[in-house]
Amino acid sequence: MRDYEKFYINGEWVDPATPNTLEVINPATEEVAGEISLGSEADVDKAVEAAKEAFKTWGKTTPEERAAVMERVLEEYKKRYDDLAAAVTEEMGAPEFLAQKAQAAMGVAHLGTALQILKDYPFEEDKGSTRVVKEPIGVVGMITPWNWPLNQITAKVAPALATGCTMVLKPSEVAPFSAYVFAEILDAAGVPKGVFNLVNGDGQGVGTALASHPDVDMVSFTGSTRAGIEVAKNAAPTVKRVQQELGGKSPNIILDDTDFAKNVAAGIGGVMQNSGQSCNAPTRMFVPKERMEEVVAIAKSTTEKFAPGAPDSGAKMGPVVSQAQFDKIQGLIKKGIDEGATVAAGGEGRPDGLDKGYYVKPTVFTDASNDMTISREEIFGPVLTVIGYDNVDQAIDMGNDTPYGLAGYVAGADHDEALRVASRLRAGQISVNNAPPDPNAPFGGFKQSGNGREWGAHAFDDFLEIKAVMGFAPTSS
Repeated sequence: MRDYEKFYINGEWVDPATPNTLEVINPATEEVAGEISLGSEADVDKAVEAAKEAFKTWGKTTPEERAAVMERVLEEYKKRYDDLAAAVTEEMGAPEFLAQKAQAAMGVAHLGTALQILKDYPFEEDKGSTRVVKEPIGVVGMITPWNWPLNQITAKVAPALATGCTMVLKPSEVAPFSAYVFAEILDAAGVPKGVFNLVNGDGQGVGTALASHPDVDMVSFTGSTRAGIEVAKNAAPTVKRVQQELGGKSPNIILDDTDFAKNVAAGIGGVMQNSGQSCNAPTRMFVPKERMEEVVAIAKSTTEKFAPGAPDSGAKMGPVVSQAQFDKIQGLIKKGIDEGATVAAGGEGRPDGLDKGYYVKPTVFTDASNDMTISREEIFGPVLTVIGYDNVDQAIDMGNDTPYGLAGYVAGADHDEALRVASRLRAGQISVNNAPPDPNAPFGGFKQSGNGREWGAHAFDDFLEIKAVMGFAPTSS
């Protein structure tokens, strides 16, 4: 049992203003794995006050001084790597290999990338007699989700530290363990007191207080579009910057000339990874109508490889994160069946032999249309919808026919044609022919998938204000 009932504020572990605990459930066993405290507005006030005071000095540090701190953070992160991976497995049921090779690994990637960018980032630039200066925005409220906890925490904390911001983090109350270990890492690394603060809690008690706080200069939120709208509303009265990475229903266009067996299987795998709990998952696959039968065969053989199992069993897929998430996914699978899509693999109910844990059958729907509920709503589970197209233009139109625009995928043997298709997809990040993740590539969405960008140098820009000092270089009269 993990006992994480204190908050990290101003460089110390402190008790909440008002005792209020929450049990954290291990989704693989449905048993209590630990307890955290739920914070309140009073806790947020205390954390923001600490961050505001720390900004007076941290905001004036040099890039070299911040790089030295970040090097220590990265070193401590690597020391606690196994602890972080274990925490992710326990809080969200991630298979051990996924927690090690992907979940915890993303933290190293973001911290290392930000450190390298910091060493050469142009914080000042002269334009004639004017000097354009990029300065840290100030105190940042960070609200992160449960699906890729360390990825989302480090994608925010790394550029904020690098640019000279101070911060208050509210991790998901569903999966808070890895965030707690991360706070221990920053403490061990000697991050100056008040620069990083952690307050656990739910959206109503802590998230709203952070987003609306008058001394918070920016709020960075990752989560559902519905919740993102509420964050923006709460932030609006104080006209603070709002960076949002929200939902997705990403298209994956499989062109007729490609290796169909390879790329359809890769597309299915891209959905099933992390039990389908990725906002950029390629959850709508578009294939030529006349090749739909091939998809059925590939779906059956591919999903067998993703048979769910306990995190320590060697299975490629674990449970989804909670009972609420399980129930939502089951409801949408039933909706797909009711609306007439064909179940090519998986379907309703738990997988055979798994009576405990929030396990979902890896499911592939074929013969679906783009107006079905399963094609419109973000399911956030191991569920793929396959839609047939008559020609590529139709596939592109259907791919763009969504309120989201986070990611897109294209597979084609003719690389130039694949790039042409990619250029017409309205989304923030497009992967061509199974390109691997790139921590330097800006990550964020069009439309209702959010605004602003994370990852790489573009992430720095969101945490900076721009000041023009005119007359910096005197001109001759």
